[in-house]
Amino acid sequence: MKPWRETENGAALAVRLTPKGGRDAIEGVETRDDGRPVLKARVRAAPEDGAANAALCKLLAKALGVPNSAVVIGAGHTARIKTLEIAGESAALAERLAAICRK
Repeated sequence: MKPWRETENGAALAVRLTPKGGRDAIEGVETRDDGRPVLKARVRAAPEDGAANAALCKLLAKALGVPNSAVVIGAGHTARIKTLEIAGESAALAERLAAICRK
């Protein structure tokens, strides 16, 4: 299974974020206990004043080759599991997401 779904405006991606993780990195896909796949990511930023969320959006934007403004938190602002909304052409984003998830 894949941790994203295509939307009419791009893609929605499920992410498990580890703030204060020592480095900024995407660490592959894991399947949660409920069977849902999520992309694991960690950032150096602390979860204060939205810094970790901003760092996550910047990390994913760089990895996907899209502008920082194209990646926003759609749900889970204060939760470890988040849904990121990524604006762009759905098919192209799906290819890039598949490449990131294979790493």
